[in-house]
Amino acid sequence: MFDTSNFQDKHNIPTQFIWPDDEKPCSQRPPELDVAPIDLGEFLSGDPLAVSSATRLVNEACRKHGFFSVINHSVDSKLLNKAQEAMDFFFGRPISQKQKAQRKHGDHCGYASGFVGRFTTKLPWKETLSFQYSADDTSLNSVENYIVNVMGNEFKEFGRVYQDYCKAMNDLSLRIMELLGMSLGVGRSYFREFFQGNDSIMRLNYYPSCQKPDLTLGTGPHCDPTSLTILHQDHVGGLEVFVDQAWYSIRPNPDAFVVNIGDTFMALSNGMYKSCLHRAVVNSLSPRKSLAYFLCPRGDRVVRPPNSLVELGSPRVYPDFTWPLLLEFTQKHYRADKKTLDSFTMWLNKRMDD
Repeated sequence: MFDTSNFQDKHNIPTQFIWPDDEKPCSQRPPELDVAPIDLGEFLSGDPLAVSSATRLVNEACRKHGFFSVINHSVDSKLLNKAQEAMDFFFGRPISQKQKAQRKHGDHCGYASGFVGRFTTKLPWKETLSFQYSADDTSLNSVENYIVNVMGNEFKEFGRVYQDYCKAMNDLSLRIMELLGMSLGVGRSYFREFFQGNDSIMRLNYYPSCQKPDLTLGTGPHCDPTSLTILHQDHVGGLEVFVDQAWYSIRPNPDAFVVNIGDTFMALSNGMYKSCLHRAVVNSLSPRKSLAYFLCPRGDRVVRPPNSLVELGSPRVYPDFTWPLLLEFTQKHYRADKKTLDSFTMWLNKRMDD
């Protein structure tokens, strides 16, 4: 078990956390990625110029690298502050208490510490707490109930905060789907309707300080297998994205959410929008926290691009699949990286042949 209290002040870190030379962080802080934030409120106002500007910006970004940020998003700043502060309530607890929510092998929910037990090399320097959020109206308190069930009544308010936060992220994700639909020429409602009643994942990330930040990574290079990731960072930088064969850092902005396309949406766009390759670095001075909401389609939804994105000049890139199959692949058969979707396609085709 990776107990951060035992390692964050030591100058020697376990070898399992040391990454290969070709994957270690840059020796110098990489330049910041210059990405114009998208004013979501202006887009949703319906003003023709604002709609044209937003759809152009997101189309350019998603075709190139799959990363953008949104401002004027209507998420309550008080809720954001509560969600950031509540992470301290959980991650500051003794390891024995956090283990009440220990993630089981092959599962995607629960507490994980360095992913010890799941992997043996290139371990991430982080702790996480993940839980499922169902946008189905019949599961109104699924997050709060899960937290109380595994952690006890002391965590009821903690669970309520993230129940409310997930609801806000669901609403935001559907608004972003309107933007993505418009930018791909399929209309506002196409992807919004596809993701109604979604079964998504919320993850709290805690990256302890590390006295050897040049040897390890908080999260290794990968593309998210999910559809869309909506991330809120604290004031400590650490997120990096890969663009034009180089790493770029993302400056934290408390008023913005950073958004990246995942593998599932890349398949939905027939490969037109790129799944964003990214990673997280750590530092020796202070821990870093982030809130990640992973939008995922309902389990029975077939991931298939709209007909208008499949033409003679652009045939189908990926086969039909459902999200639970891709989730199973990444939890039991494959460690997510930059080639997850291609590897999944090969695995799926072989499974169908068998």
